[in-house]
Amino acid sequence: MKSNNFYKIVVISLALSLILACNALAPVPTVTPSAIPPTITPVVLISQQVTLISQPFNETNQTPPFTIASQTPQLTGSDDPRLTAFNQRLNELVTKEVDTFRQSFLQNTAPIVNNGSSLDVTYTLLSQTADIWSFKFDFSFYSDGAAHPGLYSITVNYDLGQGRELALADLFLPNSNYLQAISNYCITELSKQPFFEGPFAEGAQPTPENYRNWNITPDGLMITFDEYQVAPYAASPQKVTVPYSELQTVINPQGSLGQLNQ
Repeated sequence: MKSNNFYKIVVISLALSLILACNALAPVPTVTPSAIPPTITPVVLISQQVTLISQPFNETNQTPPFTIASQTPQLTGSDDPRLTAFNQRLNELVTKEVDTFRQSFLQNTAPIVNNGSSLDVTYTLLSQTADIWSFKFDFSFYSDGAAHPGLYSITVNYDLGQGRELALADLFLPNSNYLQAISNYCITELSKQPFFEGPFAEGAQPTPENYRNWNITPDGLMITFDEYQVAPYAASPQKVTVPYSELQTVINPQGSLGQLNQ
């Protein structure tokens, strides 16, 4: 019995020795660089690297009397040339309007009636999604001696990633009748107001000039109609937001608006 047990122990020991020897001789698998899954680096948008600030400007003149105040949006935090182009575009926009009014005020030789003329430039950031920035500038002005002050708007929709300002046509399919679709909705909404009739109806017809002031917003494409365009002065400027669902058939899915609404 003892010899049998001794025999089994010898056999098991030999088997284990053979297994260990085979494992030691087996080649170690190598991992080639191509077999290693690549590390995915998250894309950091330029808009995530910047901060929006307001650049103020104030001017007062005595003869003739007038005041000018403005706020210009500027982006800081990067030396990227796209940022420089953005800041330059908005600065030039405000500067051009300020210069025009300054010259107008200086040429106003009418007797002082209401303490002089004035211009106040403000802006609103209506949306910023990914690299798309949408601004609305309001220019409130009064020329001394006029019956009442005035107000008009200029809008800027900017793709910071592409480094360029967007045109309305950029949002829609080529050769699509997008202006008609926008106009149809606006006319329907404006027709609910008692003042929208006669000559004011012309201000909402599907022309590029009528729809020059537009903004990308979370709720839809906001159209701003300046004073006297679709309503009398007393009714103030009018705004109509066209839901994106109303424009689905004409929105370019590869354009800025299409990508934002995916």
